[in-house]
Amino acid sequence: MKRQVVLTVAESKRLIAKAVAGMDVVQRALREGMVVIAQGTTNSYVVEEILGRKIDKRAYVTGRTTPKTPERAPGEEAKPIPDIVLRRGEIVKELNRITALDHMDRGDVYIKGCNALDYRNRVAGILIGAKDGGTIGNTIGRIVGKRIHLILPVGLEKLVYGDIAELSRRAASTDAEGPRLMPVTGTIVTEIEALKILAGV
Repeated sequence: MKRQVVLTVAESKRLIAKAVAGMDVVQRALREGMVVIAQGTTNSYVVEEILGRKIDKRAYVTGRTTPKTPERAPGEEAKPIPDIVLRRGEIVKELNRITALDHMDRGDVYIKGCNALDYRNRVAGILIGAKDGGTIGNTIGRIVGKRIHLILPVGLEKLVYGDIAELSRRAASTDAEGPRLMPVTGTIVTEIEALKILAGV
């Protein structure tokens, strides 16, 4: 039997978040270890699924990419939510997405959103605007070195049809402007993987 379903971006993020929250490695880390949920639009949905409550999703984003014009819609700015770091399922308020790595070890989970996806080659791209390397630049060495599970929730709307390694080289060129793009590998979870995890299809 076949069914065709069309999802909005928000619906896709919710689907992906439900799958990430239900992954065996995530559930084990919630019971026995540590889980870090880095800030991001998709990860704001992951926070809701793991904590079991709603948050102001506008308040759990970082590295916004917005046009200079038109200006943002008028209204009250969302009060930022601190990084969600969990140890055995409990929030650890004194740690953030960077300092948590000092306390993490093999089998723990780090959840990081992406900005681009080369699905065919299973490589994600993460934009870096900060000169210190941003979140991924400050964490990837320890994530790999400590054998921490890196989970990359990313919707298929972020597909690119170029080689992310080549795009990264272009963005890093000394004569380029704008953010850099870092190629990253890990456990990629798109809508496709989410449906496999949740429904076995």
